[in-house]
Amino acid sequence: MDWLVPILVAVIGGPTMWLLHRLERNNEDQHRNNLDTLHRIEGKVDNVQEQMTSHIEWHMDQTDK
Repeated sequence: MDWLVPILVAVIGGPTMWLLHRLERNNEDQHRNNLDTLHRIEGKVDNVQEQMTSHIEWHMDQTDK
């Protein structure tokens, strides 16, 4: 009966490990997509900051006149 344990471990463990590997790969893809999105947002936010600074400076110049 000792021979049954390794077979049961293989039958249960094999598909479980395959499923975990698939989920891990999918999770890596999601993380990569999220990182790309965050980089795009960062660029847009930096651009807004520059525009706001320029706009505030324009207002400051208008009040000096």
